[in-house]
Amino acid sequence: MPQHTSLGVTCRYRKLALKYHPLKNKDPWAPGKFKQLAEAYDVLSDSVKKAVYDKFAEEGLKGGIPLEFGIDTPWTEGYVFHGNPEKVFREFFGGDNPFAEFYTAEGAEVNMAFGGLRGRGVKKQDPPIERDLYLSLEDLFFGCTKKIKISRRVMNEDGHASTIKDKILTIDVQPGWKPGTKITFKEEGDQGPNIIPADIIFIVKEKLHPRFKREGDNLIYVASIPLGKALIGCTVDVRMLDERLLNIPINDIVHPKYFKVVPHEGMPLPQDPTSKGDLYMYFDIVFPARLTPAKKSLVREALLM
Repeated sequence: MPQHTSLGVTCRYRKLALKYHPLKNKDPWAPGKFKQLAEAYDVLSDSVKKAVYDKFAEEGLKGGIPLEFGIDTPWTEGYVFHGNPEKVFREFFGGDNPFAEFYTAEGAEVNMAFGGLRGRGVKKQDPPIERDLYLSLEDLFFGCTKKIKISRRVMNEDGHASTIKDKILTIDVQPGWKPGTKITFKEEGDQGPNIIPADIIFIVKEKLHPRFKREGDNLIYVASIPLGKALIGCTVDVRMLDERLLNIPINDIVHPKYFKVVPHEGMPLPQDPTSKGDLYMYFDIVFPARLTPAKKSLVREALLM
């Protein structure tokens, strides 16, 4: 890999990639040559990787470099080519079929000589990048702000080389958002020659909660009560997401299919956070492990009248 200027790297890759692309060049060794070109371009078009290569050659690039090498992002691990020369070709020229734009509709080949193409082809956007955004029920109840750091490839001012830079994305979580809600950041993916950066999409996922389960706009709560209270009634204390303690009276006989609805104590409605869904209370009836003969007699007297 000889040293090149950024413009020289771009021009040389353009010319040789068109010459050795397997769809054009049917020689058996063309795919290997095409892959070598892609790897060389991937290294020499990146200022950090090129700096490592220029100082330490291929051995240092692929085997790692000393930490004292003074660059912003030292290559502490060896470089490994991702192995997909078509990806490099698509990013450079654009298009789903990276070679389709070089043929007419009738299948005739367009002039492949350098300069025979005007520009680098039609820009095409990379597919969206989806990431999960895990939020607690409290986050979704109150709303919150999440700041997420991403690392992406950014083109340098010369329009040819690129570097990896961090960026903070801010997500304002609204009360009542449901799992599956998507937050899209337009064109915040990797930049590259002749491509439109991908959109980054965060998809809301809900963390498990120790007390509640969510179903739509409602909250589900399971209370454990002893058999005696299930029969004669009781009051159940429920600590809500906003830390209020509700004292819920249970005056009915609690049977296995019984549940109680407490209105307007669920999740905020996304379209109107001042309104809320409901709280559904289900019950786990705790039976005694054993009864003394005297207690059995009392139960018999009370229930088998």
